[in-house]
Amino acid sequence: MALSKHSVRGLVAIAAALAIYGCAAGDGTTIVNGDALRNYDAPENVGDWLTHGRDWGEQRFSPLDQINADNVSELGLAWFDDLETMRGVQATPLVVDGVLYNESIYNIVTAYNGATGEKLWTYDPQVGPEWARLACCGPSSRGIAAWNGKLYIGALDGRLIAIDMATGEEVWSTQTFEREGLLNAYSITGAPRVYDGKVVIGNGGADYGVRGFVSAYDAETGEEEWKFWIVPGNPADGPDGDASDSAMEIALPTWSGEWWRWGGGGAAWDSFAYDAERNLVYIGTGNGSPHMWSIRSDGEGDNLFLCSIVAVDADSGEYKWHYQMVPEEDWDYTCTQPIMLADLEIDDETREVLMQAPKNGFYYVIDRGTGELISAETYVSENTWASHIDMETGRPVLQPGAHNTTTPHLMNPSWLAAHTWHPMSYSPLTGLVYLSAQEQPDIYAAQEKEDFTFNYHRSNSGQLRGNMPELRAQLAEERAAKEKGYLLAWDPVTQTEAWRVPYDHPGSGGVLATAGNLLIQGTIDKTVAIYRADNGEKLWEMEIDQAPIAGPITYMVDGEQYIALNAGWGGSPVYNLGPFTTSTAKLLVFKLGATGVELPPAPPPSELPRPPFLMATEAQVARGRDLYGEACERCHGPNAIGGVADLRWMTPETRAQFNEIVLEGILEDKGMIGFADTLTEEDAAAINAYLIARANEDYSDASAGGHAQ
Repeated sequence: MALSKHSVRGLVAIAAALAIYGCAAGDGTTIVNGDALRNYDAPENVGDWLTHGRDWGEQRFSPLDQINADNVSELGLAWFDDLETMRGVQATPLVVDGVLYNESIYNIVTAYNGATGEKLWTYDPQVGPEWARLACCGPSSRGIAAWNGKLYIGALDGRLIAIDMATGEEVWSTQTFEREGLLNAYSITGAPRVYDGKVVIGNGGADYGVRGFVSAYDAETGEEEWKFWIVPGNPADGPDGDASDSAMEIALPTWSGEWWRWGGGGAAWDSFAYDAERNLVYIGTGNGSPHMWSIRSDGEGDNLFLCSIVAVDADSGEYKWHYQMVPEEDWDYTCTQPIMLADLEIDDETREVLMQAPKNGFYYVIDRGTGELISAETYVSENTWASHIDMETGRPVLQPGAHNTTTPHLMNPSWLAAHTWHPMSYSPLTGLVYLSAQEQPDIYAAQEKEDFTFNYHRSNSGQLRGNMPELRAQLAEERAAKEKGYLLAWDPVTQTEAWRVPYDHPGSGGVLATAGNLLIQGTIDKTVAIYRADNGEKLWEMEIDQAPIAGPITYMVDGEQYIALNAGWGGSPVYNLGPFTTSTAKLLVFKLGATGVELPPAPPPSELPRPPFLMATEAQVARGRDLYGEACERCHGPNAIGGVADLRWMTPETRAQFNEIVLEGILEDKGMIGFADTLTEEDAAAINAYLIARANEDYSDASAGGHAQ
């Protein structure tokens, strides 16, 4: 493949940096600050991984080339750590001066010797297990941030926590959102970013009903610096008094009805990038709340700033520009997929661009100084949402019938995304962007607005689920037949596919490109695979009994290059995957010539029954928790763990007799008396709801080995 002029310049710069660096380790004195992150390829920094995307532009490209296309066959497992969970682990680790910092579920952070895997310290913020269900997509996180001797954790429960990098001791903690109230179903799963001393964090929860916002905090003190709301609040309340007030004047006329009753949505749950020269933070925003436009906004208006990229001043949070990918958002599309900055040679001119491949199946190249759309083309084989993007207006040209009605129809892309949060990468050597792409259509139909009921801490899509069963059955067959997943190499200049690697199913993970002409990815085939970055030829693969979804990294310690990634499957469903069991999640670290380290065998199949879906409201669960504490905890254990019988793991037969056991005492001969004199049927139903909630919170981890009651 021919290299562009920009690629040649990048190659020369990388070669110069490596010549000076000599592949030696850091000297233990790196301070993660603005100077280091502006000079991430300098000799003293090139072997580290200092921020979520390696650089503020989130390119996820490393100039390290000790491991390369010629010798990658010699790669072996150097060390690993069993993370002792069956849940999805999504975090990108950081490496500073040979110390690897990793985050597992419930925001537990561990520091390791990057060469040996020796644990140096672990910090557990004690996030409650109930956040396994209160957070939209489980108790995972996509990473941590580093700055001036501290690490920053965006905890599921809304705390922003600073800890000492050397000791793991907490320095400060601040709550970023209210945790009580009908529209406060927020959570944090995205990685914080630090831009010149300001910690920027978004949140999730648009599916559950929130008004999304992004906030920035002083990295030294934890004091809030600014807040930017993504959608307007109730107009009767007037301005918020926040950095976004001028932007809300632009957004407000694009809304209709009483959207604020359900939050409006727009939560920025993952995607940020930073242009240090312009001092701009780029925010990728989320879907509407409720999803259905007809319910949320009476089917009127663009609904700014849903599914948009918004540029704000890093110091003040002041609005600068926006580009909306999905006006009239009606499909649970998000633009919270990775944002990447690069300089591209387009029409013989160097353009400083921002790039994104969001859920809707179009790849966007945008001028990062002005927000001007440069190009946009679909990267999926069939796009039933929009035929193209009108380059004069920047708006999508919707396909006939794209908007949802009460009649079920098939949409591709769907809420399952043509590309989701999995990190993508860009190689200045090949000029290609690499991403995990997929085609998973789904069936959509909208409820009538008068039939919509809001449920706190439950998905509030506004979808109509069960009507026209014959049509739905036909559409379901079409949906399953069209499902596919692939690793895509995309040329952002020509907006064309360079090559792809097909997989049997969607669900493969994030990617890393290196100057060794390597592209690294965890795959849905339960492997780690490495391809040639220029043409996609598979060079190396290792079976690991896990399907990694997180983004890999690479780093150097004492002159040796390592590749690391978290391997823990979890996330969106895959229609045709069938039964999919894995080993426990692990942090895996590889290097050339490593031998003698083997992964343990997979655990035996679980004997625990999968708990029923939780259908009760949060109020019922909360009531059940209180009643359990009063009536059941002494025998059955606090938090429904252990005791004479662990009630999380009741068999279906026991669950069917729950009221008879609790109220009528049919197991009195075994010591379980009836409580009809103190509990009502409504009370028993609430306790049962609490136990179902607890079972759903713990099943993924407990199912590695256990026994039903």
